[in-house]
Amino acid sequence: MRFERVVFISLWLPLAGCVTTHSDSSSLGKSMPQTSAATQASDAARIHTELAQRYMQSGDLETALEKVTKALQFDPRYAPAHTVIAVIYERINKLPEAEEHYRKAVALEPNKGAPNNNLGVFLCHTGKIVEADQYFRKAITDPFYQTPDVALTNEGVCQLRNNDVAGAEKSFRDAIARNPANGEALFQLANTLYLNKDAFRARAFLQRFEGLGKPTAASLKLGHDIESLLGNKDGALTYSKRLLSQFPDSEQAQALNATTRQ
Repeated sequence: MRFERVVFISLWLPLAGCVTTHSDSSSLGKSMPQTSAATQASDAARIHTELAQRYMQSGDLETALEKVTKALQFDPRYAPAHTVIAVIYERINKLPEAEEHYRKAVALEPNKGAPNNNLGVFLCHTGKIVEADQYFRKAITDPFYQTPDVALTNEGVCQLRNNDVAGAEKSFRDAIARNPANGEALFQLANTLYLNKDAFRARAFLQRFEGLGKPTAASLKLGHDIESLLGNKDGALTYSKRLLSQFPDSEQAQALNATTRQ
């Protein structure tokens, strides 16, 4: 199972500063008032955060950490910087530091969907499953959160980890209701139904996932297992051939080969 995390940070926006205009004779040679020191600090924090994200995306976590640390020196209350540094700390396995900054981002923007979703994912990853759920719930109450289906999908995966199959099914269905093209939710719901031995409905949702045109090793293996449960040997064989052809080195292909040899 995998989680989706969304970090909404704009990239490469211009740094605000003093502006001089010569649009008419009355303003000729006159400068507009300079921005305040607080605004300049916030702009500098934003630019350094954007640079950090660029370095992070290219895999240079050391430089990314330097840039985002500088961002927080400019403005310790710039919430996106706390999110970016938290992601970096999580990737280098400094989990206490990561949690501190995920929580700080939520404290600074308590009603925003993205930081609540991010903290929820982190808490679920670190075993704090019950606490995580409150942040997923909070995320989807933000009317301006662009991807509440992501938080609902993450909530469902976390509920599965807590053996709450009924709750997970509801979360996945809610995610799909909000975004019918959420492939992760479609796959997870198909998998949840399969685990409940509800193979017919599992097949239906897997077919909807396949309609998105993005097969994965996990989805092909699930297709094989669903058709096997339904007693459809030809269908199972078709999925197994696709899996071995498209993803021969995957864990799912190896597991299928091991089962076949038994």
